[in-house]
Amino acid sequence: MATELDGAVTLRGLRKSFGERIVVNDVSLEIRAGEFFSLLGPSGCGKTTTLRMIGGFESPEAGNILIDGRDVTNDEPEKRPLNTVFQNYALFPHLNVRENVAFGLRFEKNSHSKESESKRVSDALELVQLGIFGDRRVHQLSGGEQQRVALARALILEPSVLLLDEPLGALDAQLRARLQIELAVLQRQIGITFIYVTHDQHEAFTMSDRIGVMREGRLLQVGAPRELYEKPVSVEVARFIGAANLLPGRVSSRGIVEVAGEKFTAPDNAPLGDGMVVIRPERIRIGVGSHNATINRVTFAGSSLRVGLTVGDSILVAEVPNDETTANLVEGQKTMIDVLPDAVRVLPLS
Repeated sequence: MATELDGAVTLRGLRKSFGERIVVNDVSLEIRAGEFFSLLGPSGCGKTTTLRMIGGFESPEAGNILIDGRDVTNDEPEKRPLNTVFQNYALFPHLNVRENVAFGLRFEKNSHSKESESKRVSDALELVQLGIFGDRRVHQLSGGEQQRVALARALILEPSVLLLDEPLGALDAQLRARLQIELAVLQRQIGITFIYVTHDQHEAFTMSDRIGVMREGRLLQVGAPRELYEKPVSVEVARFIGAANLLPGRVSSRGIVEVAGEKFTAPDNAPLGDGMVVIRPERIRIGVGSHNATINRVTFAGSSLRVGLTVGDSILVAEVPNDETTANLVEGQKTMIDVLPDAVRVLPLS
């Protein structure tokens, strides 16, 4: 497969419009060689268009694309050291699995013996755990098996970078969850750069080393999953990533933020003045602390309970484990709550 240094992708000021609508707006990004990187955002945010520009299927109006330091902005897709797995897989129904996987080899410049080609196909099928499926037709495969065939067909060409455009989107939830783990394990096993597009936060968090959050054509923040969740740089990112209590507040003195008539401990570096306070639901503790609250709703969510709390004139949502310590929580109950200091983040209002 790729060498240790292959697969670094650099985007510099990418811009793309369709008509009067700007779909990618000045996107600059460094993707490290060998990492699993996801572009995450809602439909229409520009993530797929960005991926298609990296792949050479769309041309940027401005900006540059470099792979391992080489400018490939004007190169045709087949001249770039990458391959793509699309959501619809684009498998050939008249070919069996082995023939589908081998299809791309015919476009390589160097010819291969039948023995060499057969071994490469077999190795690719073993890599995606389809070694015994070579003679089957596409219609005889499940959705997950078809996804693996498309993956094997892309990997057999040994690209430095693999682009994946929501390849699990058409699968049922259980299969999708299993293949997320398998894809992450496979990527670490073969060591090539994966650039993955998804609108699903859980999917991105499960698989990615780092994530780029996009909205309305702009790249809002890049970071590891934990960093994005715990240290969002804007209200937009905090609102999109995970569940969050977002309340207006005021940092009146260093380390203290006033929210809903209560004073909570805030990070020492929180800027003085008005801001938007972010508190994640799982970081609120019920039954301890010094803040008065009333339980107004208890919702069963399997392994956890979501508890609505009235604090002053505001509503907070807490998420607590569903166990013997929370079995006695009932609506209308008065309680005390506490929020861990490192769970509070104060962001600019704009």
